[in-house]
Order: sequence, then structure tokens, then C-alpha cells
Amino acid sequence: MATEKPGGLGLKMRLFQVIFESDTRLGKGFDIVLALLIFLSVGIILLDSVPEYHARFGELFYVLEWGVTLLFTLELGLRIYCLEKPKLYLKSFYGVVDVLAVMPTWLALLFPGAQTLVVLRLLRTLRLFRVLEMMTVVGEGRLLLDALLRSRHQILLFLFAVLMLVTIFSSLLYLIEPAEAGFTSIPTAIYWGIVTLTTVGYGDITPVTPWGQFISMMIMLTGYSIIALPVGVFSAEVIRALRAERYSDEACPGCGKHRHEIDANYCKYCGTWLDEEKPEPGGSG
Repeated sequence: MATEKPGGLGLKMRLFQVIFESDTRLGKGFDIVLALLIFLSVGIILLDSVPEYHARFGELFYVLEWGVTLLFTLELGLRIYCLEKPKLYLKSFYGVVDVLAVMPTWLALLFPGAQTLVVLRLLRTLRLFRVLEMMTVVGEGRLLLDALLRSRHQILLFLFAVLMLVTIFSSLLYLIEPAEAGFTSIPTAIYWGIVTLTTVGYGDITPVTPWGQFISMMIMLTGYSIIALPVGVFSAEVIRALRAERYSDEACPGCGKHRHEIDANYCKYCGTWLDEEKPEPGGSG
């Protein structure tokens, strides 16, 4: 196992604890400052989209945006520096978000048309989930996401069945209703069917024949009756996840990822020793 200078190792470890952990005063302060920068960045985006504010404060918004972008870029560089395996972090969800958060402003220097990617800066708000890791909110959010991923097959099957049902009903309406009522094609009728099934009811297309109105009522009743099915599937997965929940929110010093089992000694993603305060068994120093 390769050795490093004590000073360098200590610096990386201190940076890791401040940036990736929230159990120290510096770590909490870093999270708070990061949250304030996120709100500032999003506020600049929102205000700069207003023509009156852009005309009056456009230069100020430009300077502030570059200042925030430089700080986010520095933060990303520090995250990469203090990790033993930064490539794994850059391939993770939060790593991709970090890169996308700073990319539009830098791309605008090389490609003038890159300003259209400015909407990607809104992804910085996802940093809030990381900031909130000092609370239980993020753990519960991960639990919901895991439950959603586990129930995706049932939900996709349900959506496919609903789409088939809407297509059949809409095709019947296309055959029954006159073109003057708005049913000029089957895709248009499918649009009407989805709007009706979801009980939105824009009213831009309306059946005028008795049989068409009868089928419309059937679709409306079907919409009310099936809306609870995916909710039930998702709720069952949430309950199952609650019973099996036994993870810690400790960050890996190698790749920066969280979500390890409570009794785990090594990272399940990169194999790094998790307890930075105790030396790895069999390792040097």
C-alpha cells in the first residue's frame, strides 16, 4: 500500500470531512454557504429572465453568475482532489450534476449558442439534497427513490395497459364522432382520451353523439378507478423498504458515495476502507 506525506494526507482528509461530511462545525458551515450560493445562483437565473431586470441589472447578474460559477468550479476541483478514486465520483449521479452545474457558463465562452443550455444551471438546486444530508430528509428521499425504482416494472406495465385502453376507446370515438367535433384523426382522439382519462378536461374536443358521450363517461369512470393502482404498488414498495432499511449515510473517502450498510467496513462501490480515523487492517501506517 503506497504511503503519502503526512501533511498531504491530513489535508486531503480534512477537506474530505468538510466537503463530504456534515458532522463537524466546518462541515456544517460549508453546507450552509453552499446552500446560500445555490439560492443566489437560482435567483440570478430567475431575475435575469425578466426583461426589465435584465435591462437594468444585466451586467451585475453577469458578474455574479461568473462569480458563483468560479466558486462551484473550485468546489468541484476540491472534491476531485480529496477523493482517492475521483473517476468513480464523476461517474456517479452527484458527480454528473456537479459537472453539468458549471458547464453552460464555460461553454458559452467557446460556443455562443451554448447560452441555450443555461437551464442546466437549475440542476444546482439538486445540491440541496446533499446539503440536507445532515438531516433525515435525504435518507427518506433515497428510500422513496429506491421504492420507485423497484416498482418501475409494475408501473410501466400499468401505463402500457392504460395506453392500450385509451387507444381502443379513442379509436371508437374516431369512428363514431364526426370530424366537425374535433376527432380528425386517431392520434387526436388519443390526445382527447388521455385528457379525459386523467380528468383534466380541456374542452377543446367534445363528443356530440350519444354513443360518444357514453364512451366518454366510461373513460372518466375508468380514470377514477385506476388512479389508485400505481399509488398502491409504490406504497407497498415503500413499506418493504422501511422494513429493510439498515444503511448509514457515511461518505466513502475513495469515491464520495453514500448509502453503505451500517456494519460495512469497505465501500461497496470502490472497495475503500470506510473508517478514516482507524487504519485499514494490514495496511501501512
